[in-house]
Amino acid sequence: MKLTLGISPCPNDTFMFDAMIHQKIDTEGLHFEVTLADVEQLNQWAFEGKLDVTKLSFSAFTHCSNNYSLLDSGSALGRNCGPILIKKPTTILSEKSSIAIPGKYTTANMLLKIAFPYFKNKQEVLFSDIEQEVLNNTVDAGLIIHENRFTYQAKGLQRVIDLGEFWEGKTNLPIPLGGIVVKQCFHTDIKKKLERVLRKSVEYAFANRESSFDYVRSYAQELDVEVVKAHINLYVNEYSISLGVEGRNAIKELFKQTKTEFDTIFV
Repeated sequence: MKLTLGISPCPNDTFMFDAMIHQKIDTEGLHFEVTLADVEQLNQWAFEGKLDVTKLSFSAFTHCSNNYSLLDSGSALGRNCGPILIKKPTTILSEKSSIAIPGKYTTANMLLKIAFPYFKNKQEVLFSDIEQEVLNNTVDAGLIIHENRFTYQAKGLQRVIDLGEFWEGKTNLPIPLGGIVVKQCFHTDIKKKLERVLRKSVEYAFANRESSFDYVRSYAQELDVEVVKAHINLYVNEYSISLGVEGRNAIKELFKQTKTEFDTIFV
């Protein structure tokens, strides 16, 4: 059976999905037609129901949980790994400051709205361009995600707040950034099979870390090997294998924080 699959080109996704995409594990008869796209593009496609299986921001999931169910494996949750608001050291922020965000429906923007509801002047910018927009004075500050949390200081930029730390202080739960969902219309057997295959793919990635290296590097925005490894180590963890009770509670809390009603959101 062939399924359309959307993931981001970020190292955590390519690392986790390499084994199932390239048939390094038994995929139990499942085959994947893969599209790689920025997470905000994947969010938009999820609203349209374009893909059978897709990565999306948990913030976006609150808008389409009636059409998709969350898989137990493949998610990006954790502690000390949240989005970071950055600026130049000399910049003083105010209510009128312009903020570059990686997308309206990203979890990063959702957290920014919770922490700083008065920031209204936002500009959507591709996540990999946000540092440069701040350096060019196109915006006053930028909300960075992914590899950029490892590179902004070397470029002379300053942290305003780590929104992951903000979330953890507010909820005492790990920050739910992004997850993998499947269309609800598929039979439960198919969804459970997909869940098993994805878990095996993540476990294979952990057990064979060098196996995915070429695939990861071919799409990584930041090509420095140590930055790529640090990215994977931060965003791929025990929650990526299985959400567990704490991971599920974190996602439920996010739904509550955004005042989104939910019934069954997990496979």
